[in-house]
Amino acid sequence: MILVSIPQERKAVLIGKDGQAKVQIEKKTGTRIRISEEVEIKGDWETETKAAEVIKAIGRGFAPTKALRLLQGENILDVISLKGSPNTIKRLMSRVIGTGGKAKKNIEKLCQVSISIYGKTVSIIGNQKQVQLARTAIEMLISGRMHSYVWRHLEKEVTG
Repeated sequence: MILVSIPQERKAVLIGKDGQAKVQIEKKTGTRIRISEEVEIKGDWETETKAAEVIKAIGRGFAPTKALRLLQGENILDVISLKGSPNTIKRLMSRVIGTGGKAKKNIEKLCQVSISIYGKTVSIIGNQKQVQLARTAIEMLISGRMHSYVWRHLEKEVTG
């Protein structure tokens, strides 16, 4: 059995409309999930671990459909914690999101990843190479690099 903590307000998303999200995760992972203070996952070690990653992703702001991407291929979840005062964190998140969400969408498109910005974290789902590329771009934005510089860097990396 594995216990996973997720924010209270994300538990409703984990359950889904009429319990559909929870049931879908249970079916796809072969586990039983019980939600109380913590989320309890029962199955064999491998299925519990997979379900835990999906649940952590939902807890970090991903929709269940995007979190289920973790069950495909070699996809992983990477969580970047933002540090600083509330104003600093808000400013850093704004840099990653960009005007009208453009920066986030560009990184998702160029790196073929899914990104969630929630709480004090920026989370990425994709394969190892995609996630590393997206993480580098996000860290560049957080450190103050110009968006145009980051796009040129990403395009160069993607096109080889």
